[in-house]
Amino acid sequence: MTLLLAGDIGGTKTILRLNKLSLETDKLQTLYEETYPSGNFPDLVPIVQEFLTVAGQQLGSTLAPEKACFAIAGPVVNNTAKLTNLPWLLERERLEIELGIAAVKLINDFEAVGYGVLGLEPSDLYTLQDMTPQPGAPIGIIGAGTGLGEGFLIELASSSYKVFPSEGGHADFAPRTELEFQLLQYLRDKYNVQRISVERVVSGQGIVAIYQFLRERHFAQELPEVGQVIRTWEQEMGKEKTVDPAATIAIAAAINGDRLSRQTMQMFVEAYGAEAGNLALKLLPYGGLYVAGGIATKNLTLLKEGSFLRALVQKGRVSPLLEKVPVHIILNPRVGLIGAAVCAARL
Repeated sequence: MTLLLAGDIGGTKTILRLNKLSLETDKLQTLYEETYPSGNFPDLVPIVQEFLTVAGQQLGSTLAPEKACFAIAGPVVNNTAKLTNLPWLLERERLEIELGIAAVKLINDFEAVGYGVLGLEPSDLYTLQDMTPQPGAPIGIIGAGTGLGEGFLIELASSSYKVFPSEGGHADFAPRTELEFQLLQYLRDKYNVQRISVERVVSGQGIVAIYQFLRERHFAQELPEVGQVIRTWEQEMGKEKTVDPAATIAIAAAINGDRLSRQTMQMFVEAYGAEAGNLALKLLPYGGLYVAGGIATKNLTLLKEGSFLRALVQKGRVSPLLEKVPVHIILNPRVGLIGAAVCAARL
């Protein structure tokens, strides 16, 4: 048995999980998990120390993890990470010494999602296109949230997979309809830039941008309660946000049947599906294409309606290629934590 420590480290919260790896079955078992407010601590080390102390008391033994992997909300270069929203500088060598853990690895949080795909159960997924995965084929991952993450997995000779993150979310937004061409020009004018990345549209900020675009073109009358949230968000530009306009728009579309919000979400879902299809064209991920992120799970009903998958596969002459790709939505919000544990097990 090997003890592993996995962490999902964000600016708001830090989630730690202690796992047991069975050497006979190569399966991970969760022993203890806890969530901490990141801002209450000066560094990751005291959080881990407190976690291991409490976990030891709960489990009735002194705990000494042999390996650890931490998924970081921010760039990781040479196993060093400076968190975007916290004054933390995390370095592998320092963490190994101060925590007394022989092997520590730091990875980007979306890279952790890639590893997490390898540890998911069937109940963790909703399948949009049920096709048999091809052994040895690439696996694609895409996830819209604050930004747009994209990456892929390739099988190695050892029958294990290596995760490759990418910056695909910063590729150009490719409009497909007259309305999307107008959206592109609106965003170029709004941000005073010559090009628009797909992340400007397929993300939480993209939902708001689409809404503003449609509102300014008087697509439909604005609900007062939604408008108030949008105005508050606009007034808080550059400050700490007190509202979540993307979530407000999604709820108004689903529950209130607000036409303006509904059209916003429809445009967003179609753009999301089209970009997922673009990624699939580049990878031909016959091992599976996995859609991650809270936006997908919170809007699952809308993604299930069909426009997401239609936009994904509608690629002209090569559409039949994408009709063979297994497409899954990840339902488990702990996929990054699972991925950190899988990564730790492979150190």
